[in-house]
Amino acid sequence: MGKNPTDRGKKGSKESVLVDGDGGPLSAVLAAANVNDHLLLEETIEALVIERPQPTPEAPQHLCLDADYDNPTGRKAAAAGKYTPHIVPVRKEKRRSAHPKGHKPRRWVVERTLAWLCKCRGILVRYDKKDENYLGLIQLACALFWYRRLHRLGRCDTKQGQ
Repeated sequence: MGKNPTDRGKKGSKESVLVDGDGGPLSAVLAAANVNDHLLLEETIEALVIERPQPTPEAPQHLCLDADYDNPTGRKAAAAGKYTPHIVPVRKEKRRSAHPKGHKPRRWVVERTLAWLCKCRGILVRYDKKDENYLGLIQLACALFWYRRLHRLGRCDTKQGQ
């Protein structure tokens, strides 16, 4: 018999991505596949590539997270980033009362972005041995995402001299 496929010592890499409300990637971090997601949250928030407006009580910035972040480390990282966290409770009994009616967290937005990134063959199957090269490929795919999005919205001027 071979190794257990659920072994925590598995090879590979994990991408942690922070996205805006529409799924546009704002930061990307790379780690080993056996690292828990909540341990990457602070680093992912710090890796923002744009200047973020300061959250205020009138305009707070929300952060939707899944049950893996329902621990002190995840809550501390969200608070350090000045986000209002919306974390799904680990216990299923608490999930119904976790959010007010009509304010369901939209964690599927980041899943959709990750699925789009996996359409790039070089990201789906990692051919790069160096982490820097693979992270650069992910960042290039994120830039391509933004270019296509802005071009589709008519906000990308490709003519020279204007």
